[in-house]
Amino acid sequence: MHLAGNRFVIIGRAGMDFYPDPPGTRTEDATRFVSCLGGSSANIGVAITKLCGQADLVTCVSDDAIGRFALNQLDHYGIGRAHVRAVGGEARNSLAVVETRMEDHQSVIYRNGAADFEMTEADVEAVDYTAYDALITTGTVFAAEPSRSATFRAFELARAAGLPLIFDIDYRPYSWPSAQVAADVYSRAGAMCDVIVGNDVEFGFMAGDYDRGLDKARDLVAGGAQVAVYKMGEQGAITITPEGEFRTGIYRTEALKPTGAGDSFMGGLVAGLADGLPLREAVLQGSAAAAMVVARVGCAPAMPTREELDAFRATQNGPSAA
Repeated sequence: MHLAGNRFVIIGRAGMDFYPDPPGTRTEDATRFVSCLGGSSANIGVAITKLCGQADLVTCVSDDAIGRFALNQLDHYGIGRAHVRAVGGEARNSLAVVETRMEDHQSVIYRNGAADFEMTEADVEAVDYTAYDALITTGTVFAAEPSRSATFRAFELARAAGLPLIFDIDYRPYSWPSAQVAADVYSRAGAMCDVIVGNDVEFGFMAGDYDRGLDKARDLVAGGAQVAVYKMGEQGAITITPEGEFRTGIYRTEALKPTGAGDSFMGGLVAGLADGLPLREAVLQGSAAAAMVVARVGCAPAMPTREELDAFRATQNGPSAA
């Protein structure tokens, strides 16, 4: 599968991440924190822009200092925010306090009254989808209204404009009213998409049985998707297409933290598809980007540039055996 170009419209949240400093510090022992852009969709946008693509975000942020921090960070990374709307009242941007440590890693997420859930159908109807080559969304956008209905409306409009739909499952249980609602909505969304990316737990969750995750990924392709990438952590990934399946390994790295891998994988994958790489090479590029990010502090600032990614792959003996 190839994309017509590298202009992406991304639906989903932008927030703030706090990292206890110096790296390795436990949150409860910290007296200093480093701030950076957070939120899966914003992070994917950073990954794309660092790999020379264009990314515009569609979401809502809180009309306060934290929301303005997110806007400033989007500007810093060159992510378009013409369709990012500030909302007042009690809505608040998401905040993640994330440790740079692997052992006993702790992440604390604040999603109370999340501003991004305030995105409406009017927000997505204001977008000119013909200006883009693909739409990307992360699953958290479906967790509450009006964001859920707005995103399904965006899917309809993007499809009418001929855009492929790319879906990062990104299941966060704390955002959903129940697991059953989440599974139903995710399955509906997945059935509409051309590319679905998730890990074994996420596909298993969609299937309603953690032992049937791979079957769920295969079912989505049988139902019309062009690509499903079933990620298995250190075991690599299985990529499924209508033509068949292939397995790929991972790139070895000295991980500092477990977070950020999924966002960087997605950025590397879609950038590769936009550049015309064969699907296997695009998946491997995503895997390399993920390996780099978990070995660095932060998520958005850790995303590799094209030069860094090429240099990293050049120093590797290839990915581990799948």
